[in-house]
Amino acid sequence: METTRKTPYLRNTWYVAALTTEVGADGLFTRRLLDTSVLIYRRQDGTAVAMQDRCPHRFIPLSMGKRDGDDVVCAYHGLKFDCTGQCKHNPHGTGHIPQAARVRTFPLVERYGFLWIWMGDAAADLALLPDFSPLTDGDPHGVGYTYMHRQANYELITDNVMDLSHIDHLHGEIITTRGQLSPQVPRLRETATTVSARWEWKQTPAMMIFANFLPEPQAEARHFFDITYTAPANIQLSVGATQGNGALDLLDCVGQYDLHTSTPETEGSSHYFFATRRNHNVEDADYNEMKIRAMHEAFVTEDGPILDAQQSEMGTPDLFSLNPVLLTSDVAPVKVRRVLQRLIADERDARLKAVG
Repeated sequence: METTRKTPYLRNTWYVAALTTEVGADGLFTRRLLDTSVLIYRRQDGTAVAMQDRCPHRFIPLSMGKRDGDDVVCAYHGLKFDCTGQCKHNPHGTGHIPQAARVRTFPLVERYGFLWIWMGDAAADLALLPDFSPLTDGDPHGVGYTYMHRQANYELITDNVMDLSHIDHLHGEIITTRGQLSPQVPRLRETATTVSARWEWKQTPAMMIFANFLPEPQAEARHFFDITYTAPANIQLSVGATQGNGALDLLDCVGQYDLHTSTPETEGSSHYFFATRRNHNVEDADYNEMKIRAMHEAFVTEDGPILDAQQSEMGTPDLFSLNPVLLTSDVAPVKVRRVLQRLIADERDARLKAVG
């Protein structure tokens, strides 16, 4: 059973379906991913499973039904499906179970504080899931997670994080770079499937998120951003500051390791997930809660409205079809869009070759 491909998403890859904390031990969780309604729940042993949230009989969302152990019972006519998607009970007539009474399931893996889903036709390949293990290495009070729903295409979210010069103009005092990013063209590193960008600068005083953890909070500090894109929409961002002579990295700086990742809901709406692990004050649970709440608020009140308005005004997910003016700050996001376009085209060509 395959859903209609309305939008050319990259399919044979891993997307985040949910934060691990969003799917509890009981109940049924549903979310629309890549134009497909997906049901996620945990078996009694705690393992999360995913299937299409649609009964094959009359197409009612299975999430409207109920749990029966590790099975799901449709609310409309009582068909019961196990966690492999197979119908195992038909309460009607002789109880015969039609061969087609099966729900599509999706591989799901729990890593780094997220539930990752594979919605492609090819066999799920764990080697294609990037390593974000620094998020889960360390004190549990040193990492925070959040989720946001946005009325914007997921590539606009990727553009936003790949072009950090917007910090100079959009964001407030908490993460201001005091105008130091806009004049720079970031240094790029590229492979066939990744794009990385790096900024280094000095400012006085340091970024507010780090200043009070430096020896002289009001003095000059050296800073860096280092971000790496991996398909389909993952951006690992490291940022730090130092007043010493050490390297500009997370070993010698006060800083944090972040992951921004988004998953298409539809071509015009997205699920935006964020995680951050800091290397300072890691055991302070109250500070951790305050920090992730403040970062969530910044995304919701500053980045979010910009992205939603951008999508509304564009009216299309195809940025290049509108012939946008390009600036030096666009070098990384443009390269990322070209990489994703090529990967989607390669996947489409492979599919056509297989059926032809």
